[in-house]
Amino acid sequence: MSKSEAPEPVREAHAMVAGMRPVLDAGEVVFCTTADGALARKAQAHALGSFREAEGVSLILPSAAAEALGFPVDLPMRRIELSVNSALDGVGLTAAVASALAGERIPCNIVAAFHHDHVFVPAGLAERALTILEALQADAARNGLPFRPRGAGA
Repeated sequence: MSKSEAPEPVREAHAMVAGMRPVLDAGEVVFCTTADGALARKAQAHALGSFREAEGVSLILPSAAAEALGFPVDLPMRRIELSVNSALDGVGLTAAVASALAGERIPCNIVAAFHHDHVFVPAGLAERALTILEALQADAARNGLPFRPRGAGA
């Protein structure tokens, strides 16, 4: 199947969680920010993602590239791609993932891209986070979601 023939995005919470296949990237990344336009343009070539904020440009950079550009690299993170074609207007995937990790005291930053959601966790907690997300997926596939979003009805 080509990229242009991607499956229909999944919108329903249970289907998103049950269908996710968390994959842990090997490399470390860092979140960086700069108000220096020239540095932001230079860093953009290496960025996994970026966002323009009032304070400057936020970037997600591989640790080595960030260090080479002079950014602090004191909070290395690893990315877990959820590998489910989640719809941008789907409800519940972010809440389920964040709740499962928060329940185990693992901080996370979630970035929703067009096709998949990406969870960034501190590098030292990445393997544990992956195990938790795999268990969340397996539980949802067997039993349904382990939580009921507010307003979801009876």
